[in-house]
Amino acid sequence: MSADAATRGILFIVAAPSGAGKSSLVNACLARDPNIRLSISFTSRAPRPGERHAEHYHFVSAPAFEAMVAAGDFFEHARVHGDWKGTARQSVEPQLAAGHDVLLEIDWQGAAQVRAKVPDAVGVFILPPSREALEQRMRHRGQDSEEVIARRLAAAREEMSHYADFDYVVVNEVFDAAVEEMCAVFTASRLRRDVQARRHAGLIATLLGGT
Repeated sequence: MSADAATRGILFIVAAPSGAGKSSLVNACLARDPNIRLSISFTSRAPRPGERHAEHYHFVSAPAFEAMVAAGDFFEHARVHGDWKGTARQSVEPQLAAGHDVLLEIDWQGAAQVRAKVPDAVGVFILPPSREALEQRMRHRGQDSEEVIARRLAAAREEMSHYADFDYVVVNEVFDAAVEEMCAVFTASRLRRDVQARRHAGLIATLLGGT
């Protein structure tokens, strides 16, 4: 086994329907776990109030995004609620090769593309405690029109049906509990037998060797 393979990072995928609290959970976990690097996605939508370029998203025009697609610059990309979203290749592979764990905060369509390329990626899907709570959270943000909210609610059922494609499911009912559960997923993933066997091959060989 090469040294690069032994130290390669883990790719985490976190997906959820709009309004389930994905970004809040991810940010809370990242604050507690400095070993994970967040990949900042590209999007063709306009920034929402409080969002900053290169911090929340890389905001680009639709033509610019489509030019990047044509150039093969994306690790994954999809059209979500009428806007493009995607992860640049440079945000993923170099970080994993350097031994850093990488987290992709994406939708289920992008997650399917990622799993096809990285079968051992760890997927986490976030569910709301109820459809009523999901709608309430969308409205509480006060950032979307009634038309946009109605469209997102209509899409939520389809999005949530893809929970079965993921390895872990976190129900975001009590925020602090959901944070604990997601952080536990990250820790458990690092302790998987295959990961530990790869990272501690020398130790295991010594421990199991003859006297």
